[in-house]
Amino acid sequence: MEPVPPDQGSSAPGGNLAETTVALDGKDGCIARARRLTGDFLSRVQSRDGLAVSARAMDLSQLVVSELVTNALRHAPGPVLLQLRIAGAAVEIVVWDSDPALPVPRAPDPTRVGQHGLEIVRAVAEQFDVAQEPVGKRIVARLGLSD
Repeated sequence: MEPVPPDQGSSAPGGNLAETTVALDGKDGCIARARRLTGDFLSRVQSRDGLAVSARAMDLSQLVVSELVTNALRHAPGPVLLQLRIAGAAVEIVVWDSDPALPVPRAPDPTRVGQHGLEIVRAVAEQFDVAQEPVGKRIVARLGLSD
């Protein structure tokens, strides 16, 4: 997958931005950059394509991106790819990293400090899939654009 700068992307019919991909290197500010990219992408989809994106969908999408990118950067060597794409009335958040080990959800534990990211993502996503790739793994979380 070829990295695309965050202000570009492939076009859907009619020239509307429907997808964007960025390579993240893990340097300072990387997670904040991923969150901003997500907000900017959804705002463009809303203004250019006229798709309704609720404030809740915007917030949850940024939360999911933050959790998935944080986990990938913490547990995998090398770069992380973040892809955002519109699929019908949903946004698909795709995170690829080079570690082939699949994440294992932990049982809910209110006394545990930290390590709740995957638990949170699975709770807010309409759909959650993990797949091994020839190199590494791909995680896809799908969230509705409306409440």
